[in-house]
Amino acid sequence: MRRDKTHTRTMGMGTGKPKKEEGFTLLEVIIAISIFSIGLLAIAAMQTSAIRVNSSAAKITELNTWGMDKLEELMGLSYTDPLLDPAGNTHQDPQNADGVTVRWDITDGDTTTSTPTPNTKLIVITVTGKGKTLRLVSLKSLSL
Repeated sequence: MRRDKTHTRTMGMGTGKPKKEEGFTLLEVIIAISIFSIGLLAIAAMQTSAIRVNSSAAKITELNTWGMDKLEELMGLSYTDPLLDPAGNTHQDPQNADGVTVRWDITDGDTTTSTPTPNTKLIVITVTGKGKTLRLVSLKSLSL
């Protein structure tokens, strides 16, 4: 009858000691799985944080796009256009379908010290929506 070596211990040749079986002990396997689990938990936490930050960045990028569109529109107007009249502050576009509101304030450079150069208008655009607020500031000068 043949015996399976995995279930028996044999004596090494001439040593008088039992031959060690190869493999991992249960304790070694539990420790390895524990270390692996801790690593997976750290990766899961990092992934959750990355998703949250990417979502916030996408919202800020969208607000910045709305604000830059308005700024380009205002910079393309003539210096005396009614949309650039400080008397009409605060100007506001209607809320768009995405729930974003664009407001802008104009300050005349001749009557206030907030803008150092005469014949300029300080344009402050505030974009609000998606739980965020973004401000853009620019100067428009009188073209001669």
